[in-house]
Amino acid sequence: MYARSTTIEGRPGAIDDAVAAVREHLLPAALDTDGCVGLSVLVDRASGCCVLTSAWRDAGTLHAGEAGLATHHDQVAAILHGQPEDEEWEIAAVHRDHASGPGACVRTVRVHVEPDAADHAVDLYRTVLLPQIQEFEGFCSASLLVDRPSGSAVSSVTFDSRGAMRHTRSLAAVVREEGSREASGEVLDVAEFELALAHLRVPELV
Repeated sequence: MYARSTTIEGRPGAIDDAVAAVREHLLPAALDTDGCVGLSVLVDRASGCCVLTSAWRDAGTLHAGEAGLATHHDQVAAILHGQPEDEEWEIAAVHRDHASGPGACVRTVRVHVEPDAADHAVDLYRTVLLPQIQEFEGFCSASLLVDRPSGSAVSSVTFDSRGAMRHTRSLAAVVREEGSREASGEVLDVAEFELALAHLRVPELV
């Protein structure tokens, strides 16, 4: 399965209007598009950053479907007064303990490994890191998106609340250090978001 993430660095005061537009226009259009298996929205109200991620059955439906959703993405970007940046990914791992509820938050970690080490990094995430992550307090779910040719990857871990996410910061840092060392990779960015919309129906992939 595949995904496209669209990151928009916009105006903090426009976040609610942007999320409302996604709910009213983009989400229904996406769910009516062949091959789409859902959509999520992460927001950082302090910075105005918004990350829209759509999931697709395969690369073909992603490319065909996202073309038809471009107008809706442009609408959200216009509301936020930001420039959208798109990235395409393979969905390499998904694990859910339970569905997220109101107040859920997400920590994302962007890493880079050498492209020829990407397969090893995915296996490491699935067999070593994920079993540790799922023991975190307030854990809901986790996913790993990868671009094997470039060696880029993003891990997302969803928590029941901002408090649970905050309480795991130190432990998560230890797990990240272990993972980057074992994969000979580099952690490029760690960010924390509110999960403003969770409507992904990606099956378990571990």
